[in-house]
Parts: sequence; C-alpha cells; structure tokens
Amino acid sequence: MNTLVIVLIAAVCLVCAYAGYGRWIAKNWGIDPNAKTPAVRLEDGKDYVPTNGWTVFSHQFSSIAGAGPVTGAIQAAAFGWLPVLLWVLLGGIFFGAVTDFGALYASVKNDGKSMGMLIEKYIGKLGRRLFLLFCWLFTLLVIAAFADMVADTFNAYTTTDGVTSLAAAANTNGAAGMVSIMFMVFAVIFGLIQKKFNFDGWKEAVIGIVFIVLSFVIGSNCPIILAKEGWIYITFIYIFFAAVLPMWLLKQPRDYMTTFMFIFMIAGAAVGLLVAHPTMNLHAFTAWNVVKGENGSLISGSLFPILFVTVACGAVSGFHSLVSSGTSSKTVENEKDMLKVGYGAMVLESLLAVLALCVAGASAAADGTPAAGTPFQVFSNGVAGFFEMFGVPVYAATVFMTMCVSALALTSLDAVARIGRMSFQELFSVDDMEHAEGWRKLFCNTYFSTIVTLVFGFILAKIGYSNIWPLFGSANQLLSALVLVTLCVFLKVTGRSNKMLFPPLVIMLCVTFTALVQILVGCVQAYAAGTATFLMQGLQLILAILLILLGVIIVVNSLRVYAASEKNSEKASAQ
Repeated sequence: MNTLVIVLIAAVCLVCAYAGYGRWIAKNWGIDPNAKTPAVRLEDGKDYVPTNGWTVFSHQFSSIAGAGPVTGAIQAAAFGWLPVLLWVLLGGIFFGAVTDFGALYASVKNDGKSMGMLIEKYIGKLGRRLFLLFCWLFTLLVIAAFADMVADTFNAYTTTDGVTSLAAAANTNGAAGMVSIMFMVFAVIFGLIQKKFNFDGWKEAVIGIVFIVLSFVIGSNCPIILAKEGWIYITFIYIFFAAVLPMWLLKQPRDYMTTFMFIFMIAGAAVGLLVAHPTMNLHAFTAWNVVKGENGSLISGSLFPILFVTVACGAVSGFHSLVSSGTSSKTVENEKDMLKVGYGAMVLESLLAVLALCVAGASAAADGTPAAGTPFQVFSNGVAGFFEMFGVPVYAATVFMTMCVSALALTSLDAVARIGRMSFQELFSVDDMEHAEGWRKLFCNTYFSTIVTLVFGFILAKIGYSNIWPLFGSANQLLSALVLVTLCVFLKVTGRSNKMLFPPLVIMLCVTFTALVQILVGCVQAYAAGTATFLMQGLQLILAILLILLGVIIVVNSLRVYAASEKNSEKASAQ
C-alpha cells in the first residue's frame, strides 16, 4: 500500500476528530473564555505564568511528543502496520486526547492543582499518597528509558568483540550532541530576553528560529566526541537544572524552539512521503504472537496486550496527564486555549506516530523485513533520506535528524524530571510546612527531592531502554486508567457527563494489569531457570509488584469513592 494514502487517511481522521469530537466534549463540559484562569489569578512568575495559547501548545506538544510515538509505533510494527495504525487512530481520538484534555480541564477548574492534589480532593488523602508514589515510580522508568536513548544517540563509540573504537557516525552523533547543548544555552538566553522584553507573535518566532540556526551551525562545526557514559552524565546534569529552574528561564523557551524543529521534521517526513510516496513494505499483519529477535522484532509477546502497551504515547499516555495538570494548566491564559493544548497536542502526536510508522515501512525491505537499527535510527535515517532528495547535504540532514530524535526524548525528560521532583515533594508535604519536622522539610526541598529522583533514575538507566520499555508502557497506560477514574469522579460531582470515559477506563485496566502480570511471570520464570540477574529481572520484578499492588489499591479505593459520590454535589466547580 502507498504510504501517502495511509498518512492522508490518518490526517483526515484526526482533523475531523478534533473539529467534531473534541469540540463536542469541550462544549459538553463547558468552556468560559471570560473566566480568570489559575495562571492569571495565581501568577507567581515561576510556575503560574499567563502564557500565549500557542506557546502553551508548544510546551504541551514538546513535552508529550517524546520518544514514545516514534519508538512505540516502530517497535509495535512487528505485529504489522495495520494493527498499529488502527490503535493509534482509535486510541488517540477516543482515549489519549480525551484523557489529556480532561486532565487539563479538571486542573484549570481547580486552581491548577496537580493530578495528585486532584485525587486528594476527589478520592481522598490515601488515594493521593498512593497515586503520588505510583507517579514517582513511573517517572523513574521514564527517566531511565529516555536518558538511555539520548546517551545512545550521541554515543561516538562502538564495541565489537570487546574492542571499543570510534563509530562510523562519531562526528554526526557528536555534532548532534553539541547542537543539543547549544540549544539549552540559547534557551536560557531566549528566556532572559523574553522576561525583559516580552516579545510575542512574529518577533518571538524570529528570535527562536535564529537561535535554532545558531545552535545548528555551532554544533555542526564543533562536535563533542564522547562515549555513552559521558553523555549519560551530561543528560542528567541538564534535567537537574530543568527540574529546579523557573519554567520561563529554560523549559518554556526550549519547548518553544523545539516545536519549530519538530514542525520542520514532521513537514520533512510528510513532504518526503508526498513527493516520493514510497510503498509500505511492512506486512499489514504478521502474527498474533511475535518473538524478540525474529524477523528483526524488538519486542516479544502476544498482540494483546503487548501491542497496546508498546505503542503507548502515540495512542494514550498517563504521562501526558501529568504534563497537562502539572505544568500546562498553570500557564493557560484563557480557557478557550484548553482544547488545542489538551486535545490538539495529542492528535498531532498521533499523526507523528503514523508518520514514524510510514517511514519505517518505507525503509523496510521489499519482502517486509524491517530496517536494521534502533527505532530512533530507522526514523532518523529515513527522514534524513527525504531531506537529501531536496538537495540537503547528507551530513547536515543526518545531524539535524539525529538532533531531532534526541530532542524528542529530551523534551520528555526535562518535563518528567520536574514532575518527578514535584511528586516526591507532594508525597511528603503537609498543610503546615512551616512547623513541619526537619526531615519532612528536607524531603520537600526542591534540590534534595530532585537529586533523589535522578539518582534512582540513573540506577535504572543501567538496565537499558529495551528492557525498561515494556514496564514503562504498562505503567504508563495504567497511569492513564488511574487518571480516568479521578476524572469520572470530578465530572460526576460537578454535574458534567462522564460516560465517554468508561470505555477507555475499562479497556486500559484490562490491558495494563494483563501486561504487568506477564512481566512479573516472565521475571519469575527467569529466576527459576537461573538466567536472571538483580540488575535486570530483579529490579523489574520489584517494580512490577509495586505497580500492581499500588494500581489495585488505587483503583478499588477510587471506584468505591465514585460509587459513593453524589452527582452535581460540587456546583461551585462547574462555574
């Protein structure tokens, strides 16, 4: 099948969903353009910052469009491109976008409260504590998986038969790494300029594009040649600062600049598919069960539930709700912007997943054999090939795409590091922190909580992203189910319709608990066979047990509260 046809079908479905289903939900729940949002009422210059709607959209999309839609869609193609396409479209429209918009909506209507605080309000303090612990464990998985991907992308060395030497792509990887570093530097400069002059519109866009070009020029000509270990340390240093610095100083300007880069990357992939319109060489459907290593498969298991937890962010993601309620809700300047920020950013990410799937399909051999390499490499090389068709030099195209795919992971990393820090702080905070115990004040300290979060993330990064991904996907989807339960209660007590949330809630609970149990059984079998190690199966087993126990307790407690809650009992929140 022609990849162009697939992209066009997906684009039409997603645009119609935004204009139809998204607007219907927004109208059904109620949007008040005249209401003062938390960003306006509680402005503090750090977290609560009134921001232009498109800038918030840029932040939301950059934060959620991490490695997930690219890595997940390409890995899941082991089952065939058709199941992946169907799940991306159905999941993105009816599951992911609704969850993201719902989390943003509920947070904005509740003073920009994070999801943990919303759970305390609607489910109870016990539910909040358990949810925060679950969130914190989940952020460790994200940090571990994405940091490992970034370090692998910039790694200038390769090891063959125990011998380490410079890789063929050493200069390209090193240049992309330097571009990313300059990107961070210019983001801070951009933030300071915005703080001083408050540019908007075309002036803000011009400054952002100029800094992108400067980053690319400097990085391309001054590559940093480092091994994976060195890039791991640099990555963790960056996300430390991203977690503790004010939003306006680093994260917001970097997300704004990154969005232009993503748009160019997506446009390059789309135009390349439009001009070349290559054939989708991957099989429409392969098998109900796949084995890791066979026919290039990077995953193993049955279509249910592995397909659904592997695609992850391209269809539905609990992590997105943490971004919606943790950062975006505190910067939305007008309620009318919530639809494009919450629902719109998610459907655009689903389109990115479809593009990644088509690029992988075009890169596969004529007999359906997937292209060799990691999902990042497959996507990067494929789109770089499109740029080369338009006369872009091979080196420039490859550096740009390597930088883009690493930025996908970095934008999620800096967001999740901040969310992980906040979850850890909220886990130990009390109403009266001024008279709290010394140890509690220490645990709630911004720098201490960030360091603890990153240390555990660093330890898990040693497992490697390919081993973390199934656990990450399962926890991610279970997190979305937990968020949906809370949204059901919120909508019920505020007199709003919540029936559209029940199908995704039930399906996500079935998918995620099945996947987590399978991971647990696999680890136990590995120990029984004597092939397990603590760093690999041991840590996975501990995390799987914790996630299952926390998930079951939170779901049971939440459903009990939902059954006991009275419809329209909180009219004040409906205003």
